[in-house]
Amino acid sequence: MKPTNTQNPSYTSEWYQLINDGNSRRIVLTGSFTLTALNKRSKALSAELAKHAKNPDLCWDLSDIKYMDNAGIVMLWKAWDTQRPAQLILRDEHDKMLQRIEHLPTETIEPDQKNFLMPVYAAGRLTMLMWDNLTGIIRMIGQLLLDTVFFLRNPTYIPWREISANLFRTGAQALGITALVGFLIGIVLSYLSSEQLQMFGADIFIVNILGISIIRELGPLLAAILVAGRSGSSMTAQLGVMRVTQELDALTVMGISHSQRLIFPKIIGLGLAMPLLVLWTSAIALLGGIIAAEIQLGLNYYYFIYSLPDAVPIANLWLGLGKGIVCGMVIAVIACHFGLRVKPNTESLGEGTTTSVVTAITVVIIIDAIFAIVFSDVGII
Repeated sequence: MKPTNTQNPSYTSEWYQLINDGNSRRIVLTGSFTLTALNKRSKALSAELAKHAKNPDLCWDLSDIKYMDNAGIVMLWKAWDTQRPAQLILRDEHDKMLQRIEHLPTETIEPDQKNFLMPVYAAGRLTMLMWDNLTGIIRMIGQLLLDTVFFLRNPTYIPWREISANLFRTGAQALGITALVGFLIGIVLSYLSSEQLQMFGADIFIVNILGISIIRELGPLLAAILVAGRSGSSMTAQLGVMRVTQELDALTVMGISHSQRLIFPKIIGLGLAMPLLVLWTSAIALLGGIIAAEIQLGLNYYYFIYSLPDAVPIANLWLGLGKGIVCGMVIAVIACHFGLRVKPNTESLGEGTTTSVVTAITVVIIIDAIFAIVFSDVGII
C-alpha cells in the first residue's frame, strides 16, 4: 500500500524524496521520467539513484511518477544495476514496461582473442571473392559468345533499338565531358613539354611529344577512365535498380533473356562508341596542345598540322582505336557483371556501383599497360 502523507521527508529534490519511516527508509520518485524531461540531467540523476540503490533495504516507490517512457525506465534499470529492487511499489503500466526490459536477451561480450592466422583468413576470403567474380565474368563472356552465334544465325532478332540507345547514351552524351578533360590535358601537357624543350632549343619536337603521347596513350586512357566512371556506373546502377524493383525477375518469368536484351546491347553499344570517343578526345586534346604551343613557343598552327602525320606513324592511331574497342567492351562486361550481382536492397546497390567503377578503372589501366608492353615497338618510328 502507498504510505500516508504523515511521514516527513528527510530529503527532497526535483525528482525524488527520501523518507524516514521508523526503522525503514523509502525513496519516492516524482515528476516526469521522460526523455524530454530528463534531457541532459539523465546521467547525473542516474548516478544519484545508483548510490541509493546500493542500500538493499531501501523501498522504491514509483507510484507518484506522473509520466514515464522507455528512456525513464531504462535509466532506472541501469541505476538498479539491471535487477529489480527487493522492495518496489509501482503502477501496473510501469510494471509492464519493467517486465519487457527484464525479459530482453542479455548481450554477452566475448573477450577478444588474438588470432595470428587472421591475415591468412582475410587473404583467403579476398582470393575467393576475386575468383568468384572472375568465374562470373568468364561465364558472362561465354554466354555473350553464344548470343553472338544466335544473332548471326537469326539477324532479325538483333536488338538494334537497344544498341542504338546505348550508343547514344554512352557515346553522344559523353562528348562534352571528354572534350573538356581532353582539351585541358592537352593544354597542360603542351605547356609543360614546351617549358622543357625550350631549355634545349628543341621546340619543334613538341609535335612528336604531343602526337605520340595523346594519340597513342592519353587519348584512349582518358576516354576509357571517363567512360568507366560515367557510363560504367550508369549501367551497373540501371541493372541494380532493376534487381531492386524485381524487373529482372519479371523478365525471367516472361522468358526474356537478360543477356540478349540487356547485356549484349550494352557491350556492343559501348564497343562501338569507345573508338569514336577516343578519336574525339585525342582530336580535342591535340587542339588544346596546339593552342598552348602557339602561345608558349610561337609555333604556327599550319606547321603543327602539316608535321603531325610525319611525326606520328599511322600505327599509333590504330593502336589507340584498338585500345578503345577493348576497353569499351571490358568496361561494359564489368559493369553488367556487378549490376546483376546487386542484391534487392539499396546498400548493395551503392556497394555494387562503387566496386564496378573502381574495378573498371583498374582493369583499364592494366589493359593500357599490357598494350604498352606487347606493342612497345609498334608505331614508335
